Amino acid sequence: MEKEILYKDECFEIQGAIFEVYREKGCGFHEAVYQESLEIELELRGVPFIAQPELNLSYKGRELKQTYKPDLICFGEIIVELKALSATTGEHEAQVINYLKATNKRLGLLVNFGAHPKATVKRFVL
Repeated sequence: MEKEILYKDECFEIQGAIFEVYREKGCGFHEAVYQESLEIELELRGVPFIAQPELNLSYKGRELKQTYKPDLICFGEIIVELKALSATTGEHEAQVINYLKATNKRLGLLVNFGAHPKATVKRFVL
């Protein structure tokens, strides 16, 4: 029995936008350039997203002053964290997982525009 891929069609749309941005901009820009470019591309494709929403955190039922700001939440369900590095590390992966835990979302994408010869997308499912 095949296992259903979580948000398969939505991820396909997001990844299409990511690869289009990389095709246009290439490697070597700061993360903020990719963030803005991806927001434009998602908008052009009609992909619903919220850019850098502030997420409240809690500890033992008490709200913390500290907040998280993922780069994007697409389709109201998919956390998208952007990087522009030669390689991502376990720390970046943990960041995505923490965003998922903080939001009770199930799917996160860690996108690296700094990789060559193409952008990379790593999926995290809780």
